[in-house]
Amino acid sequence: MTKGTAVHTDARRAADWPNRAAKVKGRRKMEQELLRHRLASHSDLADLKLLMDAAISENQKAFLTPEQISSSRAIMGLDSQLIEDGTYFVVEIGGVLAGCGGWSRRATLYGGDRTSGRDAALLDPANDAARIRAMYTHPNFTRRGVGRLIMAVCEEAARNEGFRDIELMATLSGEPLYLVCGYQAIERVEDSRGGANVPLIRMRKPLEP
Repeated sequence: MTKGTAVHTDARRAADWPNRAAKVKGRRKMEQELLRHRLASHSDLADLKLLMDAAISENQKAFLTPEQISSSRAIMGLDSQLIEDGTYFVVEIGGVLAGCGGWSRRATLYGGDRTSGRDAALLDPANDAARIRAMYTHPNFTRRGVGRLIMAVCEEAARNEGFRDIELMATLSGEPLYLVCGYQAIERVEDSRGGANVPLIRMRKPLEP
């Protein structure tokens, strides 16, 4: 390619940039419009288990060893109390289950039905922080806005019940999303109830009125 040809090519690319940017924006807007959220029900349990298994297995590979991933199953998964409380959501894209997550007005910070030490005591919105719980995105639908949608829905619901702060226990794979959403790390811990030490980050965010 000659210098003159390269200049003309660059010029055409520059001139076409608004069109290409509009197309990208249009695709993103279309994906956002395709996202649909609703409250989870007990009829979703089988599909939720499959989604969570896939997310635990695949989304943590860049952050944890195989032993840690296996260990994390003891402290992850769905706490069915969230469905009973009407605070757990699923997100669908084109009718396909893409992600799930919820919030809680109860004391338990993290853990599924199989996790020991859960505490169902109700929190005081005036003094306690609400919880973000059991956030999972299917590996086929990461970076599509699923997690952000669930976070926004949960934060709004907690705010409407009078909570002024909200907390969560993040995995290493989830931490980048929560940082973007305005959460700050307040404590780093390890949970070894599944055998291997699994690093976790307790994070907190004030809920704007």
